[in-house]
Amino acid sequence: MRDRDVREAVRNHLNAIHRGDDTTRIVEEMTVWSGTVRIDIAVINGELSGYELKSDKDTLSRLPLQASVYNRVFDRVTLVVGAKHVKKALPLIPDWWGVLVASACSGGISLEKERINSRNPEQDAILIAELLWKEEAITLLAEHGLERGWKAKRIRFLHQRLAGNLPLETLKTGVRKALKARLNWLGLGRSDEFNVAIHSDPGPMF
Repeated sequence: MRDRDVREAVRNHLNAIHRGDDTTRIVEEMTVWSGTVRIDIAVINGELSGYELKSDKDTLSRLPLQASVYNRVFDRVTLVVGAKHVKKALPLIPDWWGVLVASACSGGISLEKERINSRNPEQDAILIAELLWKEEAITLLAEHGLERGWKAKRIRFLHQRLAGNLPLETLKTGVRKALKARLNWLGLGRSDEFNVAIHSDPGPMF
């Protein structure tokens, strides 16, 4: 069971869930914590959800660090893990994470629900604000009358101002809006196959 096979199975799974929903955007390899950690797949709509993939060929050595960051940013997180790692992985993640078990089958890769995700009980406003690029942060500040005298500040100060002055739900809504509208991700154009909004086209989504 190869990593790319698991990724393709998750893409197909998410395609089936969100097909026809033009309010949803899916991004692969989204960076968090100022770009130091990447979530394998992020789903952006009325919530920010993350999918971390660990095939049987992966190790779980990085999962505790990844979890500690994802726990502060995402509304929901799902671990997609090879059957080989399930028992070792469960103690490394919080109870609110969902778990999908990836197994090889005659038709490719099957995904079985081990645990349904639930809402994150606690998030970090600073790390959520840090998802924004500078111009996005300035735009969000301006939407709430907070930009005057701050446009020339370093981006970390803009993030701090957003986190310190906006209610968490308002901040999260603004961040999701900016992420869905972003024209370039990892330097790629919006037409890139890994950087598209979910739509009703019957062809492959990714």
